[in-house]
Amino acid sequence: MTIRDATAHDAAAIAAIYNPYILDSTISFEEEAVTAEEMQTRIAGVQDGGLPWLVLERDGVIVGYAYATKWRVRHAYRHSVETSVYLARGQAGQGSGTALYEDLLARLRAAGCHMAIGGIAQPNPASVALHEKLGYKKVAHFSEVGFKFDRWIDVGYWELKLG
Repeated sequence: MTIRDATAHDAAAIAAIYNPYILDSTISFEEEAVTAEEMQTRIAGVQDGGLPWLVLERDGVIVGYAYATKWRVRHAYRHSVETSVYLARGQAGQGSGTALYEDLLARLRAAGCHMAIGGIAQPNPASVALHEKLGYKKVAHFSEVGFKFDRWIDVGYWELKLG
């Protein structure tokens, strides 16, 4: 298992991991598949903003990724980030999500980030368990804020103080 910074060349593999979450689940609130080109732009935007986008490889194949984005655009929020992790199908339960998040959180701490925030569409017991395993605490629950696949979806928010 290798965790490293994502590159533009990883965009197609990352899109292939992410698109099933868009097309087959309510975990992502996006509704249309993302192209490799769009994913490349997203990766560059995160990294150009000074935040990490990581990939996890097993035997040279990308099987997951994690990244952080700015929580809000106003300057006073500059020490808070939103974190995300996605694994390829069949990769859950092998420690990949934990390894990615631990590396991501270590990098965020080293960069001086103060607060990590995870938004989780509900229900998603696996993601809740991962976040809570790493010390995130639930701080909010919004009812019916998303609408996908002809139904309303709740979102919970978890926070982790990094420093």
